[in-house]
Amino acid sequence: MLKSARILVIDDDTDVLTAVRLLLKQQVAEVITEKNPENIPSLLTKGHFDLVLLDMNFKSAINSGNEGLYWLGRIKSSKPALPVIMITAYGAIDLAVKSLKQGAADFVVKPWKNEHLIETITGLLDQQPSKRKGKPVANQGPEIIGDSPLMQSLFHKVGKIAPTDANILILGENGTGKDLIASAIHQQSARAGKPFVKVDVGALTDTLFESELFGHKKGAFTDAREDREGRIESANHGTLFLDEIGNISLVQQAKLLTVLQNRQVTRLGSNQPIPVDIRLLSATNVPLVALSDEIRFRKDLIYRINTVEIQVPPLRDRGTDILLLARHFIQRYAEKYGKTISDLDKKAETKLLEYHYPGNVRELQYSIERAIIMSENNVLGAPDLLFSPIEKANAISLQNDPANTNLTEMERITISKVVEKYNGNISKAAIELGITRTALYRRLSKYNL
Repeated sequence: MLKSARILVIDDDTDVLTAVRLLLKQQVAEVITEKNPENIPSLLTKGHFDLVLLDMNFKSAINSGNEGLYWLGRIKSSKPALPVIMITAYGAIDLAVKSLKQGAADFVVKPWKNEHLIETITGLLDQQPSKRKGKPVANQGPEIIGDSPLMQSLFHKVGKIAPTDANILILGENGTGKDLIASAIHQQSARAGKPFVKVDVGALTDTLFESELFGHKKGAFTDAREDREGRIESANHGTLFLDEIGNISLVQQAKLLTVLQNRQVTRLGSNQPIPVDIRLLSATNVPLVALSDEIRFRKDLIYRINTVEIQVPPLRDRGTDILLLARHFIQRYAEKYGKTISDLDKKAETKLLEYHYPGNVRELQYSIERAIIMSENNVLGAPDLLFSPIEKANAISLQNDPANTNLTEMERITISKVVEKYNGNISKAAIELGITRTALYRRLSKYNL
């Protein structure tokens, strides 16, 4: 809680430091103030903090106008679960919003209202895992389970953006649960009681794309036997979730962009535009760096669908969340198949934690279901756990796919250029690429850079 918190405040304005210290000294256990951001790494190494207040701009500029973003990246790379509130002037709100994309928990505008600052700090501290006594967390909608720092950060970001009407792009590998995140955002929004319409647009041909999304009039094409409203109309006043948006063609992108810009849709076979009010959520497994190549995807559409992006972490990066999920699936499938299996033995735990999960949560789920069906014991052991040969086959197929080879080469070149730009500084390169340091190290190893 607030009373037991240690808070670090970094700002080169002595008046700001004094004001924050006087405001918080009666509210929290300890307030540490620092004028020089260069001392941030040593402060984080030497002591534990529950929250950081960080200025957006420092007189000793590092990246002109973006000093706060740089130091935010340094803090999140070393302490990913540590909440950071950005302090900004009114004229730099655009940078503060950008900081939310890069991991900030919130921002306050100078001069702030004391009550608002304390409420913001209290709300963030109450959401920290350490305040929950280590209980498994099922947050933000059905079956989004996790207590890892990465997932806690994700849950908090969902909580911040869900009540807004901002268009959200959800990024992540196949099987990470992007659809569950989309559902959670809708459930926590002001549109929760309105329609939530999901469309797998990546599977639609150009003709089906228009008919499914925009609807059609009777006789518009051979099989159009009656008027039909499209998915966009169906989502009116609610949320439209476009899954696999990274796979739609440039022709489809142009038509979708027109609808989003005009906020109206015209059915096939009609000239009458219909006004629509939707909140758009999109998802793709294509990395943002690759998606932003205009040969593949229109940049003006990216800006339209991506007010804020959310990166759903791969299961292999989530540590003991793997065991939380495994036990959740054991309980579900033991009940479904009438088994008395209730847990994992130690060797099974080790096997689960050491596997790399190319199919992510979906692969873990299917592996546990298969183990429950086949096992004759009361506890799952390592021999019961078999991982999907489909994922291995897919990995080989992707490696041999020329289109994927081009995409992979593009990613390799982009990473190489960004790392070179920052003279090998992994923290800065990771911030610009929009990935974690760990993810960047994996890619550097993958491409032998």
